[in-house]
Amino acid sequence: MTDFFSPKIQSVSALAPYRLRTRWSTGEILEVDITHVMDRPAFAEIKKPDVFAKVHTDGLSIEWFDTELGADNVYAWAKEQADEVSHEMFGAWMLRNKLSLSGAADALGISRRMVSYYRTASKAIPRAIWLACLGWEVTRPSLKTLPHRLPSAKDYARAHA
Repeated sequence: MTDFFSPKIQSVSALAPYRLRTRWSTGEILEVDITHVMDRPAFAEIKKPDVFAKVHTDGLSIEWFDTELGADNVYAWAKEQADEVSHEMFGAWMLRNKLSLSGAADALGISRRMVSYYRTASKAIPRAIWLACLGWEVTRPSLKTLPHRLPSAKDYARAHA
């Protein structure tokens, strides 16, 4: 986990098998299903309910004895499972479109600082910003112009071939 990741894990508790309740420095209490990582060899012992229940945090990660999950990953999974936009989704959009902080700011018409906040999970990503990201990706306008129409299916396929 990098120092740039803003929300800090404050507490964690085990719920149903492979579900965790997490409390963050943002005031958010998020539940997350981690079933998708439990097939990894490192988690073999943790599959036992009595071991899973011993989850704890050191303030940087979520741990069971010698196995851990990065807090930034858990935060992103929890946001996505709550049908919200995670910083990882935003970062993937930037990477997919080869956008720097300045390029993303120009594309979305927001400040470079706000892009940095969204990328590091320092601020929640508003639904309108995520929709703008998706719309920008579909239309691929030049950074200084706005599209006047959506591309046809053929235009879109040609642009993404």
